[in-house]
Amino acid sequence: MAWMEREEILFRTLERHLIADRLSSGFGATKDEPVDVDGFLAFSLSVQNRRKSRVGLALENHLELVFQENGIRYSRTRATENKSKPDFLFPGHKEYHDVLFAPANLTMLGVKSTCKDRWRQVLAEADRVEEKHLLTLEASISTSQTDEMRAKKLQLVLPTALHPSYTQEQQAWLMSLGDFTEVVRLKQ
Repeated sequence: MAWMEREEILFRTLERHLIADRLSSGFGATKDEPVDVDGFLAFSLSVQNRRKSRVGLALENHLELVFQENGIRYSRTRATENKSKPDFLFPGHKEYHDVLFAPANLTMLGVKSTCKDRWRQVLAEADRVEEKHLLTLEASISTSQTDEMRAKKLQLVLPTALHPSYTQEQQAWLMSLGDFTEVVRLKQ
């Protein structure tokens, strides 16, 4: 969580500088030209999309370092069935594609900084893995959604600091990153 917060501060500082330059150059507002509303909207959308993409990649990068520091073997964004690319496969894509490798020893982790309804995308990745895992930074996901996740065999993984934003019943089911890392370590 601290890494994500620090990276966000650094990114926003750089972004303010870059966006200020573009905003100061304007969007065609002169006495001879009207404001380029479409240009402004396209610029705004690109800034928003860049933010979302960066947060997700940053989270994956930080998790990758956690796994490396804990000596956990993994593959990142490697193809499984139907060109699906789960964020992390444990112990790796070679074992995943080895039909002699026991599926019970495979683990899959999807990573989404925010879930909303996108958590369902994870269900279509890594068919050999029966119970899938999803790490998110989203606080307070509704009970109905976490109940549906449980029914679909999707285990939610969250930093411990976010657990109090969930109900007591949900907290009993949630997995911390430390818990997840230990599960993967035991399988390896």
